[in-house]
Amino acid sequence: MLLALDVGNTNTTLGLYRLDGEEPAPSAPDPAQPDLAAHWRVTTHRAQTVDEYGVFFVNLFEMHGLAPSQVTHIIIASVVPPVDSTLRQVCQAYFHVEPMFVEPGIKTGMPMLIDNPTELGADRLADCIAAYDRYGGPCIVVDFGTATKFEVISERGEYLGGAIAPGLGLSADALFARAAKLSRVDIKRPAKVIGTNTIAHLQSGLYYGYIGLVDGILERILSEMGTQPRVIVATGGLARMVAEDSRYVTEINDLLTLDGLRILFERNRAARPRSRTH
Repeated sequence: MLLALDVGNTNTTLGLYRLDGEEPAPSAPDPAQPDLAAHWRVTTHRAQTVDEYGVFFVNLFEMHGLAPSQVTHIIIASVVPPVDSTLRQVCQAYFHVEPMFVEPGIKTGMPMLIDNPTELGADRLADCIAAYDRYGGPCIVVDFGTATKFEVISERGEYLGGAIAPGLGLSADALFARAAKLSRVDIKRPAKVIGTNTIAHLQSGLYYGYIGLVDGILERILSEMGTQPRVIVATGGLARMVAEDSRYVTEINDLLTLDGLRILFERNRAARPRSRTH
């Protein structure tokens, strides 16, 4: 099986995929993706040791009746360099697999029409690869994470560029940190825009203000593109909460980044026929 890890600043998502020839499980977590055996979303801990990560991952596997020995390949997309060496050691010690990292030099199959392709984050690349593979082009991806990333892919599958904005959680943290009399509130969709107390005021401003940010950027992207995309797909930890009220988002795909990692692995698999460390 292939273990795909998307390591973000806030969360790490894991997906376990059956490779060609492997028997499917009796039931899959997503009927639309029968090759996906299991997936998880956990908090990224920069200070955890190799053993702490290892025990945690093993416990996740065991909860689903899986064993680390079933993993034969691992691919990692990380935007948190301090944990990269730790995760490499986890892969070697607990899975006995040498991981493949999404980094400069990896075969993508997607032309990069930007000034410096090496600057593009591994998670953003995976999003683009998966979106074009699944939906075709032109298309737009909005990934709601610590930062919210906008990606634009052409009809011919070229990466045209995008935009980055502070994420909803990050924006809220900045507000609560700088406004002494405002207490932290749960970020959620309020019953109405015009709130009648401070908590409702904050929730309305944060939630609808952020939707305005997202739709404002998408409106300008669409104007510059000059053509209607096949899909505007949202992914990431906050996608379901925010994107449903967007005027432009047409699809929500929670597993887009993991699927992109699976595709990237397949495109680079020929150069790495075996991953076992011993």
